[in-house]
Amino acid sequence: MKLNELAPPEGSRSSRKRLGRGPGSGLGKTSGRGHKGQRSRSGGNIRPGYEGGQMPLHRRLPKRGFTSIFKKVISVVNISDLKRFESGAVVDEAVLRTTGIAKGKFDQIKLLAKGDIDYPITVKVDAASQKAIEKIEAAGGKVEVTA
Repeated sequence: MKLNELAPPEGSRSSRKRLGRGPGSGLGKTSGRGHKGQRSRSGGNIRPGYEGGQMPLHRRLPKRGFTSIFKKVISVVNISDLKRFESGAVVDEAVLRTTGIAKGKFDQIKLLAKGDIDYPITVKVDAASQKAIEKIEAAGGKVEVTA
């Protein structure tokens, strides 16, 4: 097979509809839009979700749920995430942001006990689980809870 012999499979490519090119084309006069009505006119189309005056689905269904305006967004940091820091390092919010462990908008950082660590490290966070504090201190490190 050569480059000049390449061709698309039979029937996979079709020419575009040429509208309004006379009665012989099969798409003359009304150009495939039918007679009268909103969709036959230029610029005439209905918005998404409109059901012809019937009460739309999004208004028929009941409202559910509640979003508290006082909720706190907590960024979770696991002990396994702290493996990338060397022994004796001080890990605070600024360090967690620069390394990409804590991303986006949040109100607090909480240390959780998933994973293990076997060297001392100092962690400064807003909250920590009791088990996480025990694991860090067992390795000779320290957890400073600021909030």
